[in-house]
Amino acid sequence: MADSSSKMEKIISLCKRRGFVYQGSEIYGGLAGTWDYGPLGVALKKNIENLWWKRFVTDREDMYGVDAAILMNQNVWKASGHVDTFTDPLVEDTKTNKRYRADHLLEDAGINTRGLSVEKMNELLVEKKIKSPDGNPLGEVRKFQMMLKTNIGPVADDASISYLRPETAGGMFVNFKNIIDTFHPKMPFGMAQIGKAFRNEIAPRDFIFRVRELEQMEVEYFVKPTEWKEAFESYRKGMWDFITEDLGLNKSSVHELEVSDEDRAHYSRRTIDFEFDFPFGKKELYGLAYRTDFDLTSHAKASSVDLSYYDEESKERFVPHVIEPSFGLGRSILAVLSDAYSEDELGGETRAFLKFSPKVAPNLIAVFPLLKNKPALVDKAREVYSELKKKFTRVSFDDNGNIGKRYRRQDEIGTPFCITVDFDTVEKDNTVTVRNRDTGEQERVVISELVAHIEKKVV
Repeated sequence: MADSSSKMEKIISLCKRRGFVYQGSEIYGGLAGTWDYGPLGVALKKNIENLWWKRFVTDREDMYGVDAAILMNQNVWKASGHVDTFTDPLVEDTKTNKRYRADHLLEDAGINTRGLSVEKMNELLVEKKIKSPDGNPLGEVRKFQMMLKTNIGPVADDASISYLRPETAGGMFVNFKNIIDTFHPKMPFGMAQIGKAFRNEIAPRDFIFRVRELEQMEVEYFVKPTEWKEAFESYRKGMWDFITEDLGLNKSSVHELEVSDEDRAHYSRRTIDFEFDFPFGKKELYGLAYRTDFDLTSHAKASSVDLSYYDEESKERFVPHVIEPSFGLGRSILAVLSDAYSEDELGGETRAFLKFSPKVAPNLIAVFPLLKNKPALVDKAREVYSELKKKFTRVSFDDNGNIGKRYRRQDEIGTPFCITVDFDTVEKDNTVTVRNRDTGEQERVVISELVAHIEKKVV
């Protein structure tokens, strides 16, 4: 495999060439920190979403899904602490006025920035004589508010201020009372949401890793204050199962990091980061936080609404504590792409292919007629395609180019199985060729046994 920077460039190129990810607003020169997902990217994204939703919502009896509004009353973010604390350290090139994240400049110089204050970053920039990427002196580090502000309605004043939500969690906390009143859930229970969040990143970078418009998959799990440790460990295991069993990531590429007191978010008493070995370094993939009763208590105080819970069995009233497993969807996609990207030699030629787990692959099967100008082959291939589509859904039909080019194309987009209808199929024994993406091996299978054959392979 090529070096890390080369691997990242190849992944980005493949994503553009094969329709996974495009630069946002590309025909106008792009917009930094925004990306558009093409047909295969959407399919990959939906597969990951569905696997997450199944594991953390539909396979459980104690979960309630919501889809809260992106725009919310500004008091939501005041009460949560985001208006005061949701900041990044910004530093400016004194000559060009270009702005950078101070912690990124320090990290690029090999300095660990976890837990560093703005003051300490200033000291280190001076002590290490770090300059801007253009080689110019830097100004003072200051805090930069990351929330994207807007105004609601025809008058732009303080009362009309709103924000594009910086996380999906807030929409669940403000709906806590609605779920209690409507469904009367027993403790413990959780709320789950998949949705957009927005962060005014100073310096978006590393492809879809650090962006201004992102999607999160989050759970807020409400527990009795004395039972948070059990719930924390349960979700810790569930996150590992999602990583290895659902996404199919190599376990050795994922690492737990116990976040220190000084580096945790203001609402957290304990946080574990799950870091992944991306081509550009070990970076945060997911997070698991114990948020205590901070959020419900803060919103109850700010709104003057009772957000406590009355337990019918114990006859106790208390403010629940919260366990939050948080998953970035874009980072999940990038981790899956990074883990799957492979190069080898097959048939005397070098090939690049995506070794996706069958669970996440955009297409599970591709069906070919050997030749597209032979109606008998095309009709039979269409028949096979239609039958497989009923069972597996993620099935594509491909008759573009010669058979070798089709194999290479399907390898590159990560399709685990290619099925070819040839003259033996229609004239002789009703068998087709099934080709394995990872090994290139081929075997003949009777059409009536195809479904069972594929099912055995994807278990």
